[in-house]
Amino acid sequence: MTTMFRYPVFPHLQDPCDPGLSLSPGRSVMAEPDYLEGDCDELIKPKKLINPVKTSRNHQDLHRELLMNQKRGLAPQNKPELQKVLEKRKREQVLKAQKEEQEAHKKRSDLEIELMKRQQKLEQLELEQQKIEEEQENTPEFVKMKSNLRRTRQETDGEERTT
Repeated sequence: MTTMFRYPVFPHLQDPCDPGLSLSPGRSVMAEPDYLEGDCDELIKPKKLINPVKTSRNHQDLHRELLMNQKRGLAPQNKPELQKVLEKRKREQVLKAQKEEQEAHKKRSDLEIELMKRQQKLEQLELEQQKIEEEQENTPEFVKMKSNLRRTRQETDGEERTT
């Protein structure tokens, strides 16, 4: 004999097709679905609903194309969040390293400053010498000979004056 209520008032009169909320020592608080027991054929068993979007041909093609592009490294416009975070960290590290390098340049001692000045002066002198050498190489031969004659004349005049 079954009762009209879903949950029977008397557990000993309980219908085998309707387990209800009676708890045995091995069962959990959650009620088990009725359709798991095979002896109740009169119940309509639920079926998994079909998602029309996932079954559409367009969706399947798009999903396949996205997977192929991801494998090839041709990600769409939107980058994954992890990749964005990693790029941001890398950018921050580069900026931090540049700032540290600039601070290191600012904190030079007096000796370092003097050495840098001397090095710059030497570089300028070297550049000037290179320019002079280039000018001499580019000058015509007769101009070089004329300057050599002047030097020899000045040297001989200088020797005559000293004697």
